[in-house]
Amino acid sequence: MPKMKSNRGAKKRFKVSASGKIKHRRNYKSHILTKKSPKRKRKLRKYSYVHDSDTARVKAMLLEA
Repeated sequence: MPKMKSNRGAKKRFKVSASGKIKHRRNYKSHILTKKSPKRKRKLRKYSYVHDSDTARVKAMLLEA
């Protein structure tokens, strides 16, 4: 039986933190930044964590399960 392949798109978008949570970059930070307030753009810099209900699906894509 061949090896399982991880989802390459997911591999580029998600990282597993030291505590085992899955981090991802926030949306809405790539273009049309002129109308967004500095405060909003500053908050979008930070990484966010995947919700608990989606963690199992993301881990399956990364083959961390």
